[in-house]
Amino acid sequence: MTSVAVVTGSARGIGRAMAQALVARGYAVVVTDVNEAAAMQTAVEIGAVIGLAHDVRDAARHREVAAIAAEHGTVNVWVNNAGVGFDGALSELSQERADALVDINFKGVMYGMRAAIAAFGERGGDILNTASLSGHGPVPGLSVYAATKAAVLSLTTSVNAENKAIRCHAICPDGVDTQLVADMDQTGQARALIASGGRMLSTEEVAEAAVNMIGTNRVVRTVPAWRGAMMRLSNLTPGPSMKLEPLMRLEGKLRMKRAGR
Repeated sequence: MTSVAVVTGSARGIGRAMAQALVARGYAVVVTDVNEAAAMQTAVEIGAVIGLAHDVRDAARHREVAAIAAEHGTVNVWVNNAGVGFDGALSELSQERADALVDINFKGVMYGMRAAIAAFGERGGDILNTASLSGHGPVPGLSVYAATKAAVLSLTTSVNAENKAIRCHAICPDGVDTQLVADMDQTGQARALIASGGRMLSTEEVAEAAVNMIGTNRVVRTVPAWRGAMMRLSNLTPGPSMKLEPLMRLEGKLRMKRAGR
């Protein structure tokens, strides 16, 4: 029977690249996005089976998407990719943006995982969650976003241990050349710290690393790996590590200036 993969937030960016990679691997892919027209257009362009409107804040809609996906075959893969990236210090974030970060980035993943587990049944399957390098440690200027991604990492590892028939994975990329990053304050603290890591990753690089986890027992993968090691160290020693933050921010600003951003 045809293997089906659901990819949320896949009308553009990392989600689109993941959906395209899964199509290339022979999956019948269901593209979902809060923008229905964009989801439908993307589905046609990449050869997916359908594009659906999907607000991941709505728990019931996840179940509806799962039911529609099952009409196209056996749902074996569910990718929780939809997310927002509002930057700014905790004291600066509006209530609306703070709620969106928690409701979309964390609750949306939680609802998606619940729907996937129900759709897989006893046969099991793979759940792939888009987390972030920021989930590994402190990122001033991106505190709430980083907290939601840390929560996604925790949820991924815990659920992976709860059900042996289900393989849960989390991909944690450094800065990626997407609209999410482009929409950040380009003169802000978070954007400079993102730039300090070097060149921006492409969506295709992240998608390949993520999709390659499917079918394996690897739970967490950080791209690039060396940045993951640095972030984990900063999480263990936040006081001393954050003393270097001004230098990192300066390096990021210099890199952005050289790149003309």
